[in-house]
Amino acid sequence: MRSEEKTTPSGLILLNKQPGMTSFDSLRDIKRMLGTGKAGHTGTLDKFAEGLLLVLTGRALKLSRWFTCCDKQYEGTICFGTETDTLDPEGSLVATAPLPARDAVESVLHRFCGEIEQAPPVYSAVHVDGERAYMLARRGNVPEMKKRRVSVYRLELLSWEPPHARIFVQCSSGTYIRSLARDIALAAGSRAHLSALVRTRVAGFSLEDAVKSEELEISNKRLFLRPIDKTVFDALGIPCFDISLEDSGKIVQGKPLMQIFGETPVFSGELNNVAAFFLKEKFIAVIERQNDKWKYGYVYACN
Repeated sequence: MRSEEKTTPSGLILLNKQPGMTSFDSLRDIKRMLGTGKAGHTGTLDKFAEGLLLVLTGRALKLSRWFTCCDKQYEGTICFGTETDTLDPEGSLVATAPLPARDAVESVLHRFCGEIEQAPPVYSAVHVDGERAYMLARRGNVPEMKKRRVSVYRLELLSWEPPHARIFVQCSSGTYIRSLARDIALAAGSRAHLSALVRTRVAGFSLEDAVKSEELEISNKRLFLRPIDKTVFDALGIPCFDISLEDSGKIVQGKPLMQIFGETPVFSGELNNVAAFFLKEKFIAVIERQNDKWKYGYVYACN
């Protein structure tokens, strides 16, 4: 392992991103405070949006893919009557329509629960022909956004103050709440954009436990850098297993897992395709099952 990686602080920060700044802007502050360029978020929040942003630093960055696929929860505000090209308050007006009645909105919400087909916003980071959709749109080449399957587990109307409706959404990764606002309005015979959005939860991580950038500034800069421990994997829904000192040494050396644990290890439960290994409280590695075989995901511990 390179000396830079050994000295870079590694862990997880639960950041409460504020509206008006990009996710990249939030990372810039953290990189500066920790004195490292090795920091990355695990799910972008739009500039107008706020809420929970999971930030990984140092060696923990290699764990990003187990964070990005998590379910999320949001509270959003739909502004009916006007639709913008970006489907948010920063875009240009492209359509208007009469306001729907509350009953009309409530009557269509069930259509957007469960597994649904959703077209991402034109102004999004989705790749179209090898390029970000928003880059094409900015040049006037509006791309055709193909629908994708996403899952919405809960969708509730929290309040109704025309032209605004506040909603709660629990959904899978990859779901665009801006698209959801657009589609709800169209189904109710209106047009709309998302005027506000707060991400309140990612997997088992809650916004209540997050800190703002200015709070990081005035505190010990590493106080909110959480170690990658068993509580992190519990929040991700990944089971943890304790292993011996001898086995942890073999894992760090990259020995084949079958040689270490045999063909039917204890972590081969039917529902578990990912597992984390610990030597007491020290995180050793993540492994995953592919094609019914267990393989290394990432060895976190070092010699």
